[in-house]
Amino acid sequence: MTAPSFRRARRDDVAAIVAMLAEDALNPPAEQPGDPLPDAYWRAFDAIEQDPRQLLVVAEIDGQVVGTLQLSFIPYLVNVGGERAQIEAVRVERAHRDAGIGRAMIGWAVDVARARGCRTVQLTTDKRRHDAQRFYASMGFSATHEGMKLPLVAPEQPA
Repeated sequence: MTAPSFRRARRDDVAAIVAMLAEDALNPPAEQPGDPLPDAYWRAFDAIEQDPRQLLVVAEIDGQVVGTLQLSFIPYLVNVGGERAQIEAVRVERAHRDAGIGRAMIGWAVDVARARGCRTVQLTTDKRRHDAQRFYASMGFSATHEGMKLPLVAPEQPA
């Protein structure tokens, strides 16, 4: 397999990213792939692109988008005013799963965070994703905290 390359996502990647998000068996009604995409995706992309603490990334092989993740940099007072990196929305295109792309993406994100001087890299994964939990543990992540969420808008409703 050819190793993936990584780059900042562009507007023309948004449809491929949304398609990967829509493949999620735990969350299918939330994402709305198609042409045209709902305006909410474009507003979100623009906000991410303009925020220097956000990095929406795609993994490519031979010019084809095969994976994505979002890396957020969060300043905080804990740890003597350090910064932490939050990895979110990790997805690999269905036809390219189990080929090491996810491992390469997470490794890349950790390297970016380390180079930036982040003191911690964190992520969350759904409790039902047992394979994902094993995968992240194999990369050195540990379940040190219990995460909690409070939905404010139903996933099917555009914000």
